Amino acid sequence: MLDAQQELSRRERQIMDVIYRLGRATAAEIHQSIPDPPSYSAVRAMLRVLEEKKHIRHEEKDLRYVFMPIVPREKARRSAVRHLLNTFFDGSPEQAVAALLDVSGHKLSDEEFDRLAALVEKARQEGR
Repeated sequence: MLDAQQELSRRERQIMDVIYRLGRATAAEIHQSIPDPPSYSAVRAMLRVLEEKKHIRHEEKDLRYVFMPIVPREKARRSAVRHLLNTFFDGSPEQAVAALLDVSGHKLSDEEFDRLAALVEKARQEGR
């Protein structure tokens, strides 16, 4: 799990979302892609902070910095889900799944239920 120093602010998460979605992005592309963006200078400052926290790195291309993630998306995803579970569901995956099924907005197909059941069974067999 990322330590407290590594936790991301809302804006930092928005920037990381853009970088993960695009794979690599310039500060201008990030600035254009986040909702209700702060100033361009503020985005650049947050990018420096994210580099200091070792979430992203940059390469220079055509006199511009291109940013890419260091933390693999899957690791970041697990950390975010763990934070979500602890913050809103008292650490309970059962409560989280129940909430997801309740608010998903559509009925799951038999195939989706079968895939979920298979994931639960696999986790059970692996002792998780």
